[in-house]
Parts: sequence; C-alpha cells; structure tokens
Amino acid sequence: MASVWSEPEAGEDAPPRRRKPRRWRDKFREAIRGVKRGVRGHSSFFVHFFFAALALAAALVLRCDLVEWCAVIGCIGLVMAAELFNSAIETLFHGQDPEAKARNSACLDIAAGAVLVAALTAAVIGTLIFGNRLLSMLHVWES
Repeated sequence: MASVWSEPEAGEDAPPRRRKPRRWRDKFREAIRGVKRGVRGHSSFFVHFFFAALALAAALVLRCDLVEWCAVIGCIGLVMAAELFNSAIETLFHGQDPEAKARNSACLDIAAGAVLVAALTAAVIGTLIFGNRLLSMLHVWES
C-alpha cells in the first residue's frame, strides 16, 4: 500500500508534502485490472472457474439454503483469492535475477501449497454440503 506522504527531493530538508488521496473508483479500477492480470496469465484459473461453475450449478440443482450458498460462495472466493496471491508471487518471482530466484524458490512452493490447502478445504466443504443434500433427497424419495 502506498504511503500518503511523498518523499522529499534529494538534498531537501523540508518536511514531505502530502499527496492527494486516490479516489475510490480509481482504487476499484486498479483492483479490477489486477484481477484481470492475475486471471489472464495463469491457466490454473480455468480449472478453478470450471469447478466454481460446477459448485454453483450443484447448489442450484440441490436447492441449497442461504447458509449453504454462503459457504459455497465463500469457498469459491477463498480459492480464487489464494490463486490471485499465488499469481502475484509468481509474477514477482519471474522478475528476479537468477541469484534471487535461487534464494526465493521456496516462496513459489509455499504459495502453491496455500492454493492447494484452500482448494482441498473447499472440496471438503462442498462434499459435506452436497453430500448431505443428496442423501436427504434420496431419503425423501425412498419413503
């Protein structure tokens, strides 16, 4: 996050001048641009989007209640956010010189691990929600 104080010019002893704060619409525009950049360059988003669509369709077909919808949408957001963080770290990593890459290669593994944890957590929650819905539907139909 950028500081609202600008740095003094070289050789100046004057206190820093306050920069004009950014407008909210500019902040949102930059955030949307960041999502676009994160999604475009990484093929793993297609897998996440496919499973997100599958989960939304299952929630619709299985008539999930409000709490279940919140959990499903929260899981989708968790996985997408983790993947965006992973994409940001990959982008930073690829801009480094070879020596820095050698020192920081574990960061990529950790970021990928975070995506894996988020995806597995979402899968477990989805299995619990959709499995419960399916079992309750089957039990009703058997009666």
